[in-house]
Amino acid sequence: MSRLCASVLIMEVVVIWLAIPVAVTVEHTQAGRAIPAGVALAVAAVVLAALARRWLRLTVAGGSVLQALVIASGAIVPVMYFLGAIFAALWVIGIWLGHRVDTAS
Repeated sequence: MSRLCASVLIMEVVVIWLAIPVAVTVEHTQAGRAIPAGVALAVAAVVLAALARRWLRLTVAGGSVLQALVIASGAIVPVMYFLGAIFAALWVIGIWLGHRVDTAS
């Protein structure tokens, strides 16, 4: 389960990084706000992915909060509502499949 969760978080980092220039150039958000917020979300995702192997419960809880924050970033970049929902679904599926594999072993 830890690999699935970490994989979803790392893929999400790419989407978060790509949303930063969109927020600044297309949505005309102030760079002083968009860049630190995007970097904070990306760093949180990387840290949670790194913690997945040792502290899976913390990763699941923190990753769930991160999913909500990414969806909420749709207030700045509207397409993030859609992308955040996709990653939240991948997050839930990753947890569900990982739990099934872990209990089957």
